[in-house]
Amino acid sequence: MNTSLINKYNIPGPRYTSYPTVPFWDQATFSAEQWKESVIRSFHETNDSEGISIYMHLPFCEQLCTFCACHKRITKRHDVETPYLETVLKEWDLYLELFDGKKPKIKELHLGGGTPTFFSPWNLKMLLEKLFEKAEIAEDHEFSFEGHPNNTSKMHLQVLYDLGFRRVSFGVQDYDLQVQKAINRIQPFENVKNVTEWAREIGYTSVSHDLIFGLPFHNWEKVEHTIRKTMELKPDRIAFYSYAHVPWIKGNGQRGFDENDLPSGEEKRVLYENGKLLLEELGYLEVGMDHFSLEHDDLYQSLLNGKIHRNFMGYSSSKTQLMIGLGMSAISDSWYAFAQNEKSVEEYEKLVNDGILPVVKGHILNKEDLTIRQHILNIMCRLETSWNVDDAFPEIENVMRHLQEMREDGLVEISDHSIKITEKGRAFTRNVAMAFDLRLIRNKPETRIFSMTI
Repeated sequence: MNTSLINKYNIPGPRYTSYPTVPFWDQATFSAEQWKESVIRSFHETNDSEGISIYMHLPFCEQLCTFCACHKRITKRHDVETPYLETVLKEWDLYLELFDGKKPKIKELHLGGGTPTFFSPWNLKMLLEKLFEKAEIAEDHEFSFEGHPNNTSKMHLQVLYDLGFRRVSFGVQDYDLQVQKAINRIQPFENVKNVTEWAREIGYTSVSHDLIFGLPFHNWEKVEHTIRKTMELKPDRIAFYSYAHVPWIKGNGQRGFDENDLPSGEEKRVLYENGKLLLEELGYLEVGMDHFSLEHDDLYQSLLNGKIHRNFMGYSSSKTQLMIGLGMSAISDSWYAFAQNEKSVEEYEKLVNDGILPVVKGHILNKEDLTIRQHILNIMCRLETSWNVDDAFPEIENVMRHLQEMREDGLVEISDHSIKITEKGRAFTRNVAMAFDLRLIRNKPETRIFSMTI
């Protein structure tokens, strides 16, 4: 990778799980009533055809991992489980009231956190069975969850499998002990091996491992060691993420180490490029940004058939227009609007128990937002986008000017009505998307709010 290109394009930028990105949501034009109207509209447009997606945020963790930027609550008290899950079900009831007695068809369901496997298998069973009582399950449903290798039991895997789950993602991060100590995540390989083998024995069709590069003390020797250990288990998918160091947003949680211990942007890019080459050598195919899968996995197959999608949960092998987020801090997407729940467990529970949908911020997308959103989605999923004279937005010429330098650097190919990211440009996908981000261009933040793109 050309060092001068890294230095040139390694700037703060969004990860584009949405457009507009959360810092540019227009709070002044958002209201809970407008949000409800957008949910009703989206539900009636697509429930019969494609169904809906549900994301459940299960926030509790027994210890703090210092690399984590998720909304979580650290506790060893498991008596918090039942009250929280009962509140999530009450929130679900508030959404069901919007559907006029018509059962939603659940196409996708994802349990994230936090640590979903903090909760006992029996409490998760209770939660999901009650959720399903008032819904239909699509025949081609896709249910997945995030498991912590240190506390995911065989019973967790079996109970969730029996409820229709076929994909599980294990947060591995790294196998080097020095790195594990720095991020407060001591996790023996044997634990990962056990849960991976249990999942396959039970019948899960897609097992994913999350790996992170750019952690404190990282060099190529350590990252290569982690990748080669991972190959002993050959997961179906690998998420190979860049560590997002954003302590100014997440407080002291990400300051469990000296920032001088972090690799530079140039060093991180080398880690990624070397890691990518090794993964490809070992039989993995790059999908979108930061994701790799074996050829048989449905994530890669969705790329081939043009069905790959990206939302707040990351890349998905299918799409629904309506995604409902349940739980504290969960984000929902009706396609026409975004909404985020209260981030405090106590405030979230209070609002729901008072019969109030716990949405505290959001954004109503205007016509321009919807157009730009589709272009950025195309770039993030297919590495290209196109337009015609009729649907070109007024500032398309300015966007092309932003991309001209990237064209000269060999990162994109531009024609009259389309752009395509080159193989050389894949590492700079976020930068290409930023050229279309009109809200970012018009309102450049005065302080740093995003992690670096490289």
